[in-house]
Amino acid sequence: MNTRDRFAALSGATVMVSGGFGLVGSRIVHRLRALGAKPLAVGRLDAYGSRVYSRVFGISPGDPDVVAGDITDAALMDDLVSRSDYVIHAAALADVAECTRNPSAALEANIRGTQTVLDAAARHSGTLRRLIFVSSASVYGLGHGSANAGARFSEEDALTPGSVYANTKLWGEHQSALVLSGGYDSYAIVRYFSVYGQPQVVKENSHSWVVAWFAMRAALGLPLHLNGGGRQVRDFVHVDDIADATLLSAVTARAHRTTLNVGTGRATSIRQIADLVRRHHPGARIIETPRPPGDPLGACADTTRMHQVLQWVPRVGIEDGVSRYLEWLQRTPQAIPAWLRTKASALQ
Repeated sequence: MNTRDRFAALSGATVMVSGGFGLVGSRIVHRLRALGAKPLAVGRLDAYGSRVYSRVFGISPGDPDVVAGDITDAALMDDLVSRSDYVIHAAALADVAECTRNPSAALEANIRGTQTVLDAAARHSGTLRRLIFVSSASVYGLGHGSANAGARFSEEDALTPGSVYANTKLWGEHQSALVLSGGYDSYAIVRYFSVYGQPQVVKENSHSWVVAWFAMRAALGLPLHLNGGGRQVRDFVHVDDIADATLLSAVTARAHRTTLNVGTGRATSIRQIADLVRRHHPGARIIETPRPPGDPLGACADTTRMHQVLQWVPRVGIEDGVSRYLEWLQRTPQAIPAWLRTKASALQ
């Protein structure tokens, strides 16, 4: 059965997507709309300006399938889950640096919020077909990879989270399995590797999302900083592939109570990303800076289980994905935040 036929199970289904206003959540919502499903996108509207949500992410509070609310609101979660066939729990304070600066906020969103969603799912286990918990490759720890060594993280590897954010994600994995252990409960855990792609928008005081950072800095004439020379590696997986893998995890019978890496299996160095960006901006300067303490050396995903369970492989390669992002940014310059433009003007 091809992917299109497998997605047919979602036609007419109601799918609650927590974190529906973020990069991944909004892409999943758009994918569900195209498949004839009935998404219920829920989330807070405080991570970006309203212009970003409506003009860049294509999500508006006025949309009939959009609900502005907090996942810690037990009554709201109960109502939305009671109406849903599937739940994709993607909401989180997903900024590693912000979680480190403000662990209380991470606990509120990623622990209390997740517990509230899980409680609602457990109450409606008789009608809910499956919950997908969105986790992160950060649960594996810092890694020791290089672009040539091919170090990989397997779902069977020891989990040694090295940040507040990673700790909360590992807790969410364990708690999903604990709460949804009844005979009628079904869940799957998806560990995303380094998600990128349009319409990703950088946040101030964050150092994640290197493709977006480099692209926006290059567009403004700012130098590209390579911490530690850019030798660290990541498994960059395009948001379109992330959305497809997540939805397949919802409808694939073999994904029941399974944990899956979602990646490409290819290690790409940060320097390679800088080089890809410079193909479009040949004048972009590179500045080498010291590698911050605790900055992951990284590794790529062992995708064996993902291939076996989902019968699927990612479609977007890193060269194509970076080009798509740069072309989108050229067409959508308003996506560059005002604070970054101000910074660029002050330095020029």
